[in-house]
Amino acid sequence: MPLPKPPAKRADLLGREQFESQGAAAPGKSARRARPGAEPVAPALLELRSDAELPAAPPPSSLPAVTQAPAPSRSGHHAVRPEREKKAARGNGPTTLFVLDTNVLMHDPTSLFRFEEHDIYLPMITLEELDGHKRGMTEVARNARQVSRDLDALAANMPTRNAKGRSEGIALNRTGRREAGGKLFFQTDLIDVTLPAGLPQGKADNQILGVVKALGEQQPERDVVLVSKDINMRIKARALGLPAEDYFNDKTLEDGDLLYTGVLQLPADFWDKHGKTVESWQQAGLTYYRINGPVVPQLLINQFVYLEAPGAASLYAKVIEITGKTAVLRTLKDYTHQKNAVWGVMARNRDQNFAFNLLMDPDCDFITLTGTAGSGKTLMSLASGLSQVMDDRRYTEIIVTRVTVPVGEDIGFLPGTEEEKMGPWMGALDDNLEVLSKTDSGAGEWGRAATNDLVRSKIKIKSLNFMRGRTFLNKFVIIDEAQNLTPKQMKTLITRAGPGTKIVCLGNLAQIDTPYLTEGSSGLTYAVDRFKGWAHSGHVTLARGERSRLADFASEVL
Repeated sequence: MPLPKPPAKRADLLGREQFESQGAAAPGKSARRARPGAEPVAPALLELRSDAELPAAPPPSSLPAVTQAPAPSRSGHHAVRPEREKKAARGNGPTTLFVLDTNVLMHDPTSLFRFEEHDIYLPMITLEELDGHKRGMTEVARNARQVSRDLDALAANMPTRNAKGRSEGIALNRTGRREAGGKLFFQTDLIDVTLPAGLPQGKADNQILGVVKALGEQQPERDVVLVSKDINMRIKARALGLPAEDYFNDKTLEDGDLLYTGVLQLPADFWDKHGKTVESWQQAGLTYYRINGPVVPQLLINQFVYLEAPGAASLYAKVIEITGKTAVLRTLKDYTHQKNAVWGVMARNRDQNFAFNLLMDPDCDFITLTGTAGSGKTLMSLASGLSQVMDDRRYTEIIVTRVTVPVGEDIGFLPGTEEEKMGPWMGALDDNLEVLSKTDSGAGEWGRAATNDLVRSKIKIKSLNFMRGRTFLNKFVIIDEAQNLTPKQMKTLITRAGPGTKIVCLGNLAQIDTPYLTEGSSGLTYAVDRFKGWAHSGHVTLARGERSRLADFASEVL
């Protein structure tokens, strides 16, 4: 049957006569023969009607003789549609309204844009506290000024209020922060709420609690949650029946046990599963293995692997290449032997041997060492630095710095130059230099004194306060007590590295002295997690202390 003529007008429909004329046989051509014995069937008519105008079904006796297959029912689609609409309504429900405490903004100035599609509410007392903390050169003052600048950019063109007198909110992504899909609301009206008599009405924390309670009563259809870094603030909120949470976006890891250790123990049946397809060769006194198998997806570049099984040869190697489903392992240099001692210092255990292989590798530009007290982090770093500065002439000097956070009460002003002021903080450096000077037993007293003067001339002690804008060229930089650094301070130090510079970060995540820092939010944790798998970085967790039997026992039982 030829196609009907196209409509002459837009949205025009074909009439019944036009359709019948198009469906008739063309002149000069015989129509299709009907089967003998079959009754003639009337031509089908196309009628456009709504479901309400459809005629009732004829009785069974009036049905034509030719039976047709029943058309597929659409009832199944109608049965599914309400469920889809129900799911869509559930997914498009009201988002959570987070009320931010001032300490959250001063802790992380980008916290406004870290709540995804949810909305942010700032009480007026929060803005007042920000204004009170913006003066000075401290980290808190810098963060307060950064938040004020972000709020100024967001509130450049405040939207008008709707018919109910409520603000429509400011889109948080209007300044280019695409990860923020919610809106920002300011407190513009006086909120009169009754708090328990034991809470002073004029205190800033209690005013924020009143705002949270009033918002929950005004908007019962959505969740209103207080976000605060203050533990006592959260306790008071929960005592009043108000939902309160800590700020978690600053934490790199929720659990410190999940931190990358840099070391992987191979299964006992490693050679049984990988020995048939392994390829091995030797070069420059080291053995290389190319493996493929189930262990390859667990490996990272510069990760150490070891196999210690009874009755089999031990394997200590480092992953140097990962290509698809294959990995290349390279055996290590044995620093536990006297002939490979570094500035007179030998590795006493497996982890220290791994650390020396990283510290002495010229291709590793950034190294992180974590471990318990007395595990040899500072001593191995100093010995490696002196060996590469004095013997190999790979670097020009050693720069040592650390965070000046006291364990107890501050002793006050320290007189002298920069190095003299940093002297009391570098007691660990002096102790380790004393150990290194005793390793040269054949030089005598005069020889050791001359060596000490030469070593001192190659070591510079710097303060973190004057690192901004500096560039280190061919330096061996040691950052001691790095667990007390914030992620921002860690970034500031690492970005000081110029060509030919190696940075070594040392720290014990169990000895954090900086307030508001935890194992999950420390800058050392942040650096370990971000640099893992990079071809020019490495990390080792030293699990065993080697200081003395007293120190080892104390670290376990105290």
